[in-house]
Amino acid sequence: MPVSSHESPDRGGRKKGGLGKGLAALFPGIELREEAVQEIPIELISPGPFQPRSETPGEDFQQLVASVKEHGILQPILVRPREEGYEIVAGERRWRAAAAAGLPTIPAVVRPLGDREAMEVALVENLQRLDLSPLERARAYDRLIKEFQMTQEEIARRIGLSRSAVANTLRLLQLPKEIQSSLEAGELTEGHARAILTLGDTTRMLEVWGEVKKRGLSVRETESLVRRVQSVSRETKAKTQLRRDPQLTLLEEELRAYLGTQVRIIQRRKKGAILIEFYSSSDLDRITGRILKGEGG
Repeated sequence: MPVSSHESPDRGGRKKGGLGKGLAALFPGIELREEAVQEIPIELISPGPFQPRSETPGEDFQQLVASVKEHGILQPILVRPREEGYEIVAGERRWRAAAAAGLPTIPAVVRPLGDREAMEVALVENLQRLDLSPLERARAYDRLIKEFQMTQEEIARRIGLSRSAVANTLRLLQLPKEIQSSLEAGELTEGHARAILTLGDTTRMLEVWGEVKKRGLSVRETESLVRRVQSVSRETKAKTQLRRDPQLTLLEEELRAYLGTQVRIIQRRKKGAILIEFYSSSDLDRITGRILKGEGG
């Protein structure tokens, strides 16, 4: 059957790339040949475990179902064979729309991919085809790092971004759970979240987040509030340092240099604490390597 590569424009009016573009980015030389497309019964296909999206948009999904009823599926999905039937690698949203539209079969390309390849393709395909939320991107990157030992540089190369862009997205996972939920619910934008993140301290982040929600602050107003909070914090810290043991300040500096990250020593009357910051799973591995094994990062 003829297979069209047409995709509807995204919100910015750009044409979205097809599945072939995503595969080519991962596996140079791979092509979606017309003869490779099969019509597979809907009931023989199951969702894959590597889908980055956490939910299907309601209104957009209903529009897709209506389009499928009228035009069918214009772009094949990608599946891999399993013991019973097939598992979706890319195209779960189209598969669900086809099922909702009552189609008995769906065009698909079958590829015998391993788990790592399947997850990479699922991530790239979704980044090209749909706008993942910031936290969905962050969690997908985090899975690639934890489950497949990929570095930030490798992820960036796979999806065509800079390493700093990947690192900044991963940092969103450092937000307190309350703020992550607020970001997912659309109460905050990514700009709000990044501004709040610069505070570093959980208590201060939650305080500023509360003010942003209560007063309905814009991103620029949030950045201004964060600067004021940081200014007050620096003044308080400076006053505290005048009274603290200078040996603790020196030890902090030595630990920062040795671990390559921010370190704070908090001394109280009966007990104290050492706070060591990390910015990703790989950063945590590097720091713990230095502490536990004396290895360089």
